[in-house]
Amino acid sequence: MALRLQLVTAVFFFVAFALASLDVSVCHVVKGKVSCLDCKQGHDLSGIEVMVKCKEVKKASTATTKDDGSLEVELPFAEEAAAAGTTTAAPLDCLAKVLGGPDQLYASRDQMVAKVVKVKGHDGTAASASAAAASYALSAPLAVSTACPASMECGAHDTVGSSKTIDVPLPKEWGLAPSSYYVPFFPIIGIP
Repeated sequence: MALRLQLVTAVFFFVAFALASLDVSVCHVVKGKVSCLDCKQGHDLSGIEVMVKCKEVKKASTATTKDDGSLEVELPFAEEAAAAGTTTAAPLDCLAKVLGGPDQLYASRDQMVAKVVKVKGHDGTAASASAAAASYALSAPLAVSTACPASMECGAHDTVGSSKTIDVPLPKEWGLAPSSYYVPFFPIIGIP
């Protein structure tokens, strides 16, 4: 009798652990590719970071490209739904954006952001909602350059202005030093 009770208890715990390890969430994967406009054939495009952000979702997902520039990332709303234990998907309003890479990259605003769209099936219909995994793709290709294109203005902007001081001519009869010694001086008033 004790052996039978131990066997039933062991089977119960085995089934409980097996069910606890199952992941019932729906996986929503975005597949895309980053291309290089001025690279030679076979250029290594690995290491380029791409961010996917969905509207009304706090977290963003990032992916790193492979050698050929391809990427695969799970949508952020799917991660939050899995964490919450729900399988319903939020309405799709997501964007993918190139963040950067191991080397300096240049991209126009049009080619560094793309909308995420649902991939249609082979028969032209949208993939069924009951499918175990939904696939998404980028509506436009993401493209970067390794050198600054002629059509773009590249380089750091000079944010610090000139350090030249104002020199107001003072009459020599006054016997004062040049005005550049006095003009940038702002007296501090109110020191106790």
